[in-house]
Amino acid sequence: MTDNAQREVRTDLGIWWLAFGYFACYAPYAALTKAVTKGLLPRQVAPLSGFEILPVSVAASLIGMFLFMTLKGWWKYATQWKLGSLSLPRPTFYTTISGIFTATVVITTTLAYTFTGVSIVFIMLLMRGGVLIIAPITDAVARRKVKTPSWVGLGLSLAALFVAEHGGDYRMTVVTVINVAAYLLAYFVRLRLMSRLAKGEDESANTRYFVEEQMVGTPFLLLVLAVLALFAPAQLGAHPGDWARFTAGLRDGFTVFFGRGLQLVAAVITVGILSQGTGIFGGLILLDKRENTFCVPVNRASSILAGVVASFSLALFARQRWPNGWELAGAALVVFAILVLSAPALLAKRKAAAAAAPLPNEA
Repeated sequence: MTDNAQREVRTDLGIWWLAFGYFACYAPYAALTKAVTKGLLPRQVAPLSGFEILPVSVAASLIGMFLFMTLKGWWKYATQWKLGSLSLPRPTFYTTISGIFTATVVITTTLAYTFTGVSIVFIMLLMRGGVLIIAPITDAVARRKVKTPSWVGLGLSLAALFVAEHGGDYRMTVVTVINVAAYLLAYFVRLRLMSRLAKGEDESANTRYFVEEQMVGTPFLLLVLAVLALFAPAQLGAHPGDWARFTAGLRDGFTVFFGRGLQLVAAVITVGILSQGTGIFGGLILLDKRENTFCVPVNRASSILAGVVASFSLALFARQRWPNGWELAGAALVVFAILVLSAPALLAKRKAAAAAAPLPNEA
């Protein structure tokens, strides 16, 4: 097998290392976030709201993003802005739009956990399953050929979501419909822009897109959170609405949170760093040169498996409920989907090894 063919096989297998990185960040991220917001940490007096931890966790994500790009030496891949003798990285118009929609994904995901009287299970099913459905649509618009294993993996991933999240409350409100629609629109725009500007053979173009999107998304999100915190009510009434609780939590995250104790501050900073890790690995998975119908199920499958592992961890160490049979069945479907999606690359690697092995009479 030629050097180019062997390099192609290594590239095809590389996405699974990214998937492992995504899983390795997502599992402790999910478990620690749940522990902090349920008051499960040792010596934790009271749970924190998900809104209160957002400012510090996003700020930690911002620092993590800057350190990662610097250590990798990836700033050079971004479009450069000349300022005298200085050359500074900057995003383009389209990567700025993609970064803004990346921030939209984070905001809408957080808001989905705040709505009262609506099943979180059902909303998560719509959001995750919706992205799986969007993937082949973006491939069709970009005229990318979708291979058979990708279709099978897509179907298995969708089935896993329906099985793992069985039994939700299927009521919806206007606000939740708008939130889910904004989430899916954000993912559609991101995938569409990636398909148009990256996801090709040119690795430098893929890295440039990733760097420029990341340098917009997290700073823009932190800025939005700060602006929203300014609209927090002076005092919460007896029955505060979703918006009042959201903005008041953000305000507390920028102010009184730092008096919660070193343990909680350290835990939330860790949440932010792990969150950035999921953003890095998840973004690189989506930027893989293969079709979205392949990359999105890899991304979603990693998060489902990480969620199951996080549930087991909380059950073992924090006496939370064990994953039920439906969740385990969904995880089994995910494992099957991963096997189907990875089979072509694994078979190619095996073929390459066989072709490179010396013949018996050459030994």
